[in-house]
Amino acid sequence: MILLTGGAGYVGSTTARYLIEQGEQVVILDSLVSSSIEDVPSGAVFYKGDVADTALVTEIVKKHNIEACLHFAAFIDVAESIQNPYKYFENNTSKSLILFNTLKDNGVLKIVFSSTAAVYGEAKYIPIDENHSLNPVNPYGMSKFFIENILSSFEASYNVRFVVLRYFNACGAWGGSGEKHNPETHLIPLILQVPLGKREKIYINGIDYDTQDGTCVRDYIHVYDLACAHYLALNYLRAGGKSETINLGTGYGYSVKEVINVCEQVTGQEINKEICGRREGDAAMLIASNKKAKDILGWDISYNSLYDIIQSAYLFHKS
Repeated sequence: MILLTGGAGYVGSTTARYLIEQGEQVVILDSLVSSSIEDVPSGAVFYKGDVADTALVTEIVKKHNIEACLHFAAFIDVAESIQNPYKYFENNTSKSLILFNTLKDNGVLKIVFSSTAAVYGEAKYIPIDENHSLNPVNPYGMSKFFIENILSSFEASYNVRFVVLRYFNACGAWGGSGEKHNPETHLIPLILQVPLGKREKIYINGIDYDTQDGTCVRDYIHVYDLACAHYLALNYLRAGGKSETINLGTGYGYSVKEVINVCEQVTGQEINKEICGRREGDAAMLIASNKKAKDILGWDISYNSLYDIIQSAYLFHKS
């Protein structure tokens, strides 16, 4: 069986659904601090608890004969990480260290880890490949950077094998799973709250970046494609693959203004917007090279169109 930590969250629950569709047996461990029991897919075994609860993780591994762990559990709000870095290093980094040690002690030596493009910081070149220097500009990115280094150390000393998946901007909805963070911090659902009457306007944080229209540019990758990549990474490790770090993105970037324009096309409504100052910790441009994911995992993208991605999100939020 496969253990998914944070498997009731946005990407975790989508991946759990996808794995179950592929015939995998799934165990989810989630604290439900920032997720909901409603998002645990039927067919998964669920435990409410903390990844740093050594006794609980040991019990799960032994009872369910856990073969590998897909580690999603983390706090992800960049702005909050700047205001409260302790929360992020304690929850994301320290608890991951405890989890990995418990897994290792119980013979679980295959780990797929949800990392982030935030480990790169400001892009020195575009598209960003996995050899790009790592210089995270916020505590959230740093917390994930430290976890990546912990995994490398565990490989060297304990024969743990891993695939680190560096997400660019996860978005969209599939199989009943969509973005519904509380509070919401991601651009697409925030924009869609305006035409859905849940928010008066969308704030554009800075129009003086060195980009085509002055607003931040991001690579938006559909959550279904992320789920597929996790399954491929799991099978890659099963086949004896060596540890790898792999970007997950489309290779194409959209500015904040462009995303708002597509949201207007999808909803058929003009979206009220207001320009304000830059947000601390935001890089100007993050676009992935996904060549390694295609070469090593045989991964391909199903959702190439931003319109289709946003439409899937809009239909989810509307319902």
